[in-house]
Formats: sequence, C-alpha cells, structure tokens
Amino acid sequence: MRRFPVAVIAAAVGLTACNGTSGQTERIRTGATPSTATSTSAAPTPTQVSRPKMPTRGLLPGMPAPLSAHDIYAADRPGRLAAAVRHDPALVYVPNSESNTLDVIDQKTFRIVGHYQVGQLPQHVTPSYDMRTLYVLNDEGNSLTVINPRTGKPGRTIPVTDPYNMYFTPDGKYAIVVAEALQRLDFRDAKTMRLVRSLPVDCRGIDHADFTADGRYAIFSCEFSGKLLKLDVAKQKVVGMIHVKEGGSPQDVKTSPDGKVMYVADQYANGVQIIDPKRFREIGFVHTGTGAHGLYVNRSSTWLYVTNRRAGSVSVIDLRTRKVVHTWHIPGGGSPDMGGLSADGKVLWLSGRYSSVVYALNARTGHLLAKIPVGSSPHGLCVYPQPGRYSLGHTGVFR
Repeated sequence: MRRFPVAVIAAAVGLTACNGTSGQTERIRTGATPSTATSTSAAPTPTQVSRPKMPTRGLLPGMPAPLSAHDIYAADRPGRLAAAVRHDPALVYVPNSESNTLDVIDQKTFRIVGHYQVGQLPQHVTPSYDMRTLYVLNDEGNSLTVINPRTGKPGRTIPVTDPYNMYFTPDGKYAIVVAEALQRLDFRDAKTMRLVRSLPVDCRGIDHADFTADGRYAIFSCEFSGKLLKLDVAKQKVVGMIHVKEGGSPQDVKTSPDGKVMYVADQYANGVQIIDPKRFREIGFVHTGTGAHGLYVNRSSTWLYVTNRRAGSVSVIDLRTRKVVHTWHIPGGGSPDMGGLSADGKVLWLSGRYSSVVYALNARTGHLLAKIPVGSSPHGLCVYPQPGRYSLGHTGVFR
C-alpha cells in the first residue's frame, strides 16, 4: 500500500546521521540469544555445496542455473554467504515512510546504530542484483539513496521517477522500477539506473512481484484493481491479466520452492491465493488472518511465513501440505508488515507498519525477542547480509 498522510518537509534530501534513538528497545527474555549474519557455525562445508543440476535449457538466457532442480532457494541455506557480502555487518535497514528517515539496527544487540534523513516517502530498501549495494526507494522523493552495506551508511542520491518498489531481471541486465502512481514498469540499466524503456500497464496499485522458476515470467500484483499481471521478461511485454477470486487486494508474491505455484497475499481476502503460473489461473486459497500482506520462505524451504498486518499475527504455511501449521500473535497486538530472515534463519525481522516499531521473532517458535522503536510508518525493511548468489530485488529475494 502506497499512500499515508505525510507531512511535507521543505528541504532537499539530506543525509544527517545521529546515534541512538529516542525510544527504548523492549527486549523480551526468552532464553534465546540473537544470532548474527556472520555466524561461522552455520556455514556450509564443501560437501554441502552442490553443483547446478538444472539444465540451462528453458531458462531465461543469461540467468544462473538453480543449484537444485527441485528448489529455487537452494542457494539460500543458513550462513551460505557469497564473497561479496561475507564481511558486511549484520544490520537491519528500516525505511520510515512518514518520517522520511532510515533507521539502522544492529542484529546482535537489537539497538539502533544509525539514523539518517533520506528522501520523501521511503518505501523499501532493495539489494542490488550483485548484492554489493542497497537502495532506499524514496517514492515521492523520486530518488534512490545509495547505501554501502560494508559500512551501513548512505551516500549519493540517484534521480529515479516514482520508485515505489524495484526488482532485477534474473539475467541481471535490468532493474524494474515499479512506478505505482504512474501505472508503469520502468526498465533501467541495472548498474547505471539509466532509463531504457517505460511500459504502461493496466494495473492500478502495481506493487509486488516474483519471477517464475525459469526466470522467463514475472507475476505482479495490482493492489487497487484486484488483478494479477503476467510479464514476459525478455520481451518486456504483458502477456496475461487475471482477477483474483477472493477479496481483491493482492499484495506480496512468492514463488514456491519447486516453482509449481506462486503464492499471493490478499489483504481483503485475509489469506493467500495459490496461482498456477503456467496456466495463469487461481487454483486454491489458504486463509491466514486479517490483512495478509508479506510472504517469506524459511531457510529449509519448508515454511512460508505470512504477515497478517491487521490481525497482529504471523501465520506459518507448511509448503508441502499448503496448510497453516502455526499462528503467532504479537504480544500486546501489532501490525507486522514487511521483513526478512537473519542469515542463519533463526530470527524473523518485521516492520510494525502502524506501530512505529520493528519486531524480532524467533523464526522457529514465534516468540518475541525484541520490540524496537523506530520512526513513523516503518515499511519494507531489509535484513542484510543474506545467503544467495544474486538478488531479484524487493527487500531481498535471493536465489
């Protein structure tokens, strides 16, 4: 969702840093200790690293072959950090949409270690395809704030029109800027962000997406029109459009590990649509909770976490049975929105969209580890670094 009442700040984009926070972290004692992204105990041994088994035939040309023919997330196992990110500090980057700020949280201490002014209405923090850069997407500021993940600090600003969200094509050639207000997809050079082509779409509230297992297609959600859009990635052409059967406000999109279906959170239907990407039709529905919004696959590719923003809960779907096996409620209520897992998969980090906090949950039990006050309307936070070989964008979709 894009719009919130935002105070107009009559200043150019600034990068003013300060330490600490006006709030106080509420750390919950559960007997568990926070994990860090640089834990060596979870690193794979040479015998655990498998060679690509899926042939390149049928894949989008230039796309790296998956490590497994049965699991597109096989490269995302605990601690399997690429050389490009292995020495990056374990941090959480939180864009506060209504404050026009970025808070940076230390994953080990649960404390804010950086606070920066960015552009107007920052929506998401997106890792680049090569995983060496993070971008704060300043939607109404029409800009990207570049972050160096080695230092955790912002640097230059790149002019980009209406960057609500951003993805990268699986071959690494293009950044796809989701210009929600303008109802278009802007294909930009993935390295320079130079505009290559704008594609207008009949999709009000175009928001989130994911790519099929072969990388040839992307499915986008149309929040305000209750539709899904199918994009031919190579041709940069819309090849399908369908209405979801239930509810009518699709949000996050996530491809199943085996690539056979795609899950779409629907905040009005209060659950998850199951989509056959080949036939491009809805084949099922899983009820989770009020305001279903964000979708995240665990490190073993067995669970799908669903944030129920209005219910203040997280549902866990067993990816084998496609049934809810756990429902975790935020103590005292909350508004879990977007987030991600720590590199070892032990902590699930989520923004509290209407609560001005960030939640850290035990990813196995759902126990609340910490509740950290941040700026107003925290949205698409990024947990970094992450396992994987390359980033498909959003707040961290790695394969």
